[in-house]
Amino acid sequence: MLDALDRALIHALHIDGRAPFSQIAAALEVSPQTIARRYRRLRDEASLRIVGLADPHRAGQTQWLVRLTAAASSAQDLAHALARRPDTSWVKLTSGGTEIVAIVHAPTDAGSSLLLRDIPRTDHITAMSAHWLLHMYLGGPTNWRRSVNSLSEEQQRVLRSDDAADTAYVPVPRRLGDGDADLLVALQKDGRASHAELARATGWSPVTVARRLADLQAGGALFFDVEVDTGLFGAHTRALLWMSVSPAHLDHVATTLAGHDELAFVAATTGPTNLVAQALCRDPADLHHYLTRRLGSLDAIHTLETSPVLQNIKAASPMISDLARTRRAASASASASASRTRL
Repeated sequence: MLDALDRALIHALHIDGRAPFSQIAAALEVSPQTIARRYRRLRDEASLRIVGLADPHRAGQTQWLVRLTAAASSAQDLAHALARRPDTSWVKLTSGGTEIVAIVHAPTDAGSSLLLRDIPRTDHITAMSAHWLLHMYLGGPTNWRRSVNSLSEEQQRVLRSDDAADTAYVPVPRRLGDGDADLLVALQKDGRASHAELARATGWSPVTVARRLADLQAGGALFFDVEVDTGLFGAHTRALLWMSVSPAHLDHVATTLAGHDELAFVAATTGPTNLVAQALCRDPADLHHYLTRRLGSLDAIHTLETSPVLQNIKAASPMISDLARTRRAASASASASASRTRL
């Protein structure tokens, strides 16, 4: 479990994923060396990652929530194949290990080859549905409340101050362009990469990198997400909730759900279920209490399907988790089976 300093550090990184350790240390009243050590330990032991992500609407992308049903013997390999693709994120095994749920990113003005060609032609997939993410009420730049409840208002003020910034430069809000591709790839791998490292990745100067980052963040085109094992916050039971809500009440219900501490993601989608959420609860009894006491009081929810999340194969970062790498290494001898599950 996380101690008070771990939680405070994670909250600080939610506020500013690229904040210097010296600034975080000042807010938390510890030494920069202590913050650096804690950060390294959380990276190694809690899968902590800071990931730079583009706002999909400003980047000209659509997001699809794809549900696949596969034979139990091949679902793991299919999930790992999906996770290896650069156009996927949040790949999960759900519902007893036979269902895979993933977000697929596609250009707004073109169909996704993954959706239109690769998935339907893949062996062992018995069912597929694709839901267009229309609006996100919780998730992305908006964080799970239980991971951001450790700092006082004064500590948050210190972290939001621009004392450490280049005060001689005023950011100019800008949109993402084709020239930002290398910058985004580098930030997806490590959102805390130094300006010098990002300069090597892009071919720009460190000053240009710093100003481009400031401009993109000022325009809302770029944000930094914090990935961490939610089990360390006591959330050991995870589930996806697929709901059907009448259109007249959809916005009200979604906004209400976005205020629930048990949820980390709420979005409106297309399809027979037009609202999806991810619940993070202590245990099955806690999930049952949430479903019956809190969701049960919302009469506008007509149907509810609950899919337990058994394993997170991939989060927002393009890097696959150590667990996934371990499993692939253990199953490397099954090359004949793996060759049929490339996507």
